[in-house]
Amino acid sequence: MPFAHAASACHRPPRARRCLRLSAARGLILALFALAALAIASPRALLADTGGQAVTLAHKGLTLNAKLVQAEGKTLADGVILITHGTLAHNGMEVIRAMQTALAERGWNSLAISLSLGLDKRTGMYDCATPHTHRHTDALDEIGAWLGWLKAKGAKRVVLMGHSRGGNQTAWFAVERPDPVVSQVVLLAPMRWSADEAAKSYAKRYGTPLAEVLARARKMVAAGKGDAFLEKVGFIYCKDAKVTAAAFVNYYAPDARRDTPSLLTRIKVPVLVIVGTEDQVVTGLVDAVKPIAAANEHVSLAVIEDADHFFRDFFAEDAADAIEAFLGG
Repeated sequence: MPFAHAASACHRPPRARRCLRLSAARGLILALFALAALAIASPRALLADTGGQAVTLAHKGLTLNAKLVQAEGKTLADGVILITHGTLAHNGMEVIRAMQTALAERGWNSLAISLSLGLDKRTGMYDCATPHTHRHTDALDEIGAWLGWLKAKGAKRVVLMGHSRGGNQTAWFAVERPDPVVSQVVLLAPMRWSADEAAKSYAKRYGTPLAEVLARARKMVAAGKGDAFLEKVGFIYCKDAKVTAAAFVNYYAPDARRDTPSLLTRIKVPVLVIVGTEDQVVTGLVDAVKPIAAANEHVSLAVIEDADHFFRDFFAEDAADAIEAFLGG
């Protein structure tokens, strides 16, 4: 295991200033919030803007959105980190913006994409009331499209990175669509999955057995009606959703590839998994990844003490430190 990392709140050379931030600056942050409120600032303005460039790409009749942030003095030929967000999210969510800012400070360019989820020029969180036609695996095509865009713009080295579900989609892409320009993979709190847990979670959240809805969706797909809609069903985080049968099957039919740890040994380039000890969204990652990292020298694990699933506050910088060390500066 070439890179092992366990970040605690204050014992973290080489960036010793983190202790000051966590002890003193955290105490001042409330004052900053108060000042912002007095200035009638939007809460979103409290997060430093990455100052990047909005870019678009035509793909399968849709316009895809992304934000390109270039580090000072760097060009795309110097390398780019391609970042994919989590479930029904977008490239402007806090964890993505924070990571782009922190990576730029460390000299890394980044391209944060917004998956279309079947919508043209999509921005912001996906509205549950919008009919769902998107599929989990659509992301692979869109990651590939943006990778092609980066190569056409002169990128010689690309690091694939994904958060949560985007971490799984990134790992899946790295396994099934390897590209010589991809040098490393970074997975930030990547998704886990098991058939039993999926069934239990679905029944608990929606009060309906997953097997019943899945059987109905599969029957529709088998009858050539995959584009027909299921009405008022639970889907991902959405209650009473309208979703095509094909989309439902794609998200819920058993497939071991949705369990990110199962993909790690199949990725042919070095891969770093970053986990927060207080992650309540994706649980059990440390126990799942640790033995894999111990037995495979191209798999590394970074454990960020006290960080949650979204690496809030200064934990995004801790994650960026881990990435910087993994990538070699």
